[in-house]
Amino acid sequence: MKRIGSALIPYILLIGLLGLRIATPTAVDDLQLNVFDTYQRIKPRQYEPAPVRVIDIDEESLSRLGQWPWPRTLVAGLVKRATDFGVAVIAFDVLFAEPDRSSPENILPFWPQTPGVKTLLSQIDALPKHDEYFAETLASSRVVTGFNLTMNDNGITPQRKAGFAHGGDDPKKSLVPFNGAILNLPEIEKASMGNGSFNFFADHDAIIRRVPFLFRLKQELYPSLTGEALRVAQDASTYIIKSSGASGEMSFGEYTGIVSVKIGQFAIPTDAEGRMWLYDTGFIKERRIPAWKLLDESYDGEEINGAILFVGTSAAGLKDLRTTPLDPLAAGVDIHAQLAEQIIHQEFLYRPDWAPGAEFLFVLILGLILIILMPRLGAAWCAIIGLVGAGTAVGLSWYFFTNRSWLVDPIVPSLMCLILYIVVSLISFLRTETEKAQVRAAFSRYMNPALVERLAQHPEQLKLGGETRNMTLLFADIRGFTTISENLDAQELTNFINRFLTPMTDFIMKESGTIDKYMGDCIMAFWNAPLDDPNHASNACQAALNMRNHMLDWNTDIKAEFEAKGKPYYPVHIGIGLNTGDCCVGNMGSEQRFDYSALGDNVNLASRLEGQSKNYNADIIIGKNTYDEASGFAAVEVDLIRVKGKKVPVHIFALLGDSTMKEADWFQTLIRNHGEMLTAYRGQRWNDALKLIDECWKWDTPRTRLQILYNLYQERIRFYQAHPPGTDWDGVYIALSK
Repeated sequence: MKRIGSALIPYILLIGLLGLRIATPTAVDDLQLNVFDTYQRIKPRQYEPAPVRVIDIDEESLSRLGQWPWPRTLVAGLVKRATDFGVAVIAFDVLFAEPDRSSPENILPFWPQTPGVKTLLSQIDALPKHDEYFAETLASSRVVTGFNLTMNDNGITPQRKAGFAHGGDDPKKSLVPFNGAILNLPEIEKASMGNGSFNFFADHDAIIRRVPFLFRLKQELYPSLTGEALRVAQDASTYIIKSSGASGEMSFGEYTGIVSVKIGQFAIPTDAEGRMWLYDTGFIKERRIPAWKLLDESYDGEEINGAILFVGTSAAGLKDLRTTPLDPLAAGVDIHAQLAEQIIHQEFLYRPDWAPGAEFLFVLILGLILIILMPRLGAAWCAIIGLVGAGTAVGLSWYFFTNRSWLVDPIVPSLMCLILYIVVSLISFLRTETEKAQVRAAFSRYMNPALVERLAQHPEQLKLGGETRNMTLLFADIRGFTTISENLDAQELTNFINRFLTPMTDFIMKESGTIDKYMGDCIMAFWNAPLDDPNHASNACQAALNMRNHMLDWNTDIKAEFEAKGKPYYPVHIGIGLNTGDCCVGNMGSEQRFDYSALGDNVNLASRLEGQSKNYNADIIIGKNTYDEASGFAAVEVDLIRVKGKKVPVHIFALLGDSTMKEADWFQTLIRNHGEMLTAYRGQRWNDALKLIDECWKWDTPRTRLQILYNLYQERIRFYQAHPPGTDWDGVYIALSK
C-alpha cells in the first residue's frame, strides 16, 4: 500500500499543477505576464514613423501658456491651428466636464464691482462664451472627444457617434458592465464627430498591457478613444465585431468571446474581452509635439498634415502617467498613440486561443514523461529530458514572438514541470534506496552479484508477490546417483555434490539464469524472472549445453580420483529437461519464510522432460516451445508423448548442439532423414521407417548419442508390425513413468 501511495503522489501533484494552470491564480498570471514583458524588453517594437502624433501638454507648455486647465479659447486656438495644417482627426485624451472658469459669464461676477465691470455685466449676454466658442471650433473640425466610464450609476450616458454590427455570439457577454459615465459638456460632446472611452485597465501589478477597444455601459456598446480616432480618420460609420460562432470561427458550441474588431479597413485581433495587446516601443521623442510649439507662429505643421493627433498630457502634476512594459512613467496619451500606430502598421501582439491549451498540454506531456521515465532512467537523464523540453518550449515561444508576434508562455509550464521533477526525484530517491536494500537482501542468494546489482539499480523490475511471466524452466540431476552415493561416505558424498553443483550453478548464472532451489543432486532454475530476458529460451539452451559439455572433462577427473582411492568408478551423466511457457513466479511461502519460486503446469512439464531424458538416453530434452524460440540450436524431434499427469500430448526434442552443429552438412542430412523416419513411423509405413533408421544410425556419435533412441523405435516398429495399432492411432507414446 505504501508503494501504491508513493506512486500516486506524482500523478496527484500533476493533476494539481494542471488545475493550477487552468485556474491561473494571480501569482501565476503575473509571472506569465512578466515573461511577455521580458520578451518586449529584449525585442521592443521598433518605432516606424506613422501618421500619428501626440500634442503634449507637457511641463514646458504649462510654463509657457499657464497652468491647466487652459481657457477653452486657447484650446480652440490649438484645434484651429491643427485643422489649418490638414490633420485627419484630433482626439482629446482630456475631459471638459465643467464650464470654463475663465469665460466672461463665469469670471466677471467675481471681479470688483467697478463701473466698468458693471457695464460689462450688463452686456454679458453679448460677450463670447468660451465653451460655446470651443464647441463651434470643434464642429468646424474633425474632433473626437472622450469620456470616462464608472461603476457608479449616475444615470448619465454618452452620445454614440457610431454604429455596431457583430457576427457570432453577443459580444456584450465578454465585457465588464459599467453603470455610469463622466462626460464632456453637452455642447462639446455634441460638436464632436466621434466619442470614445479613454478608460485603461491595468493588470494585477499596475502595468497596462492590454487596452479595451469595446466597452459596455449597461446594455449598450461604446468604442474606445483610439477606435473613434481611427474611425473618424477613415470616415467610417460602423464597428464590425467578430465573436465566437461567427463565420470561419470554430467554437464547438462554446462561447469563447470576442475575436476581432474591424474599423474601416483595419482589422484588429483582440482577446476574448475585446482588448488589444500593447506592443511597446517605450518613449519616442519623435512621436510628441509640445502644445506650445503647435501654437507658435514659427511652426510649419508639415509633420502633422494628414495625421491623427492625440491631445493629452505628460506633466506629472496632471496625473495621467501610467506604467507600461517598457516605461514606468508613460503618458496615457502615448498609449493611445502607440495603439493607433500598431493598427496602421498592422503590427500586433496576439495570444492565440490555442496557447493556453498548448501550455496545458506541455505540462501534461512533459510531466507524464518525467513520472514514467524517472524510475527507469533516473534523475540525471530525466533532468536532461526536462531541460531539453523546457529549452525547446522557450525556443519555440521566442520564435513565435519574434516571427509571428504570438505570446506563448514557456516559463510557467516549465516551472510547474520543475516542481514535479523535484518531487518525483525525491520520491524516486527514497523509494530506490528502500528497494535496493530489499532487493539485495532478497536475491543475494538467488543469483550472481552482477544480476543482484542490476536488479538493485532497476528495482521496478521486481514485483513482490506472484505474477505471470513467460519463462524457460530447467531441471537437471545426475543419472544413477543412488549407485554412486552407495560407494561414498558422508564427507565424500558432500564433496562430490558440491563439486557438481558449483560449476552447474556457474553455467546457469553466466547465461542470466536464476537458481530456484537445490534438491539433493537436482537443480531447478529459470530464466526471464525476476529480470526481463528476451532471449531466455536460447540462454537456457546454451547453459544446458555448457553443463553437458562440462561433464566430459569432469568425468575424466572423477575417474582418476576414484581409481586412485580404489573405488569403483561409474560414468556420471546428467539429464536435463527444458520447457518454455507461462508460469506464476514470485515470493511464495508463509509469513515466517518464503522463497522466490515458480509454479505452474509448464514447471511440471519441465520436470517431466528431465525424467524422460533417461528413457531416450538423451542428455537434454526440450519442449516444443523451447525448440521454437531457440531455433538457432541443433535439435532433433524425439517423440510425440503424453507425459504422466498430462492429457495433451507434446512434441519433445533432444538438444544436441549449438548453431555450428546445426549448420553442418552432416547434421542437415541427419535432420532430413530423421524427419522422414518419424513421418514414415507415424504413417505406419514400418519398412520405410526401418530403412531410414539405418540411414540415421550413421550419425550416431558420443556427442549425439542416438543409438538407444533408434533401438527404441526399432522395438516399437517390430511390436506394431506384429500388433498393428489400427487406423485411429495418432503416433502418441504414453509415458508410464515420470
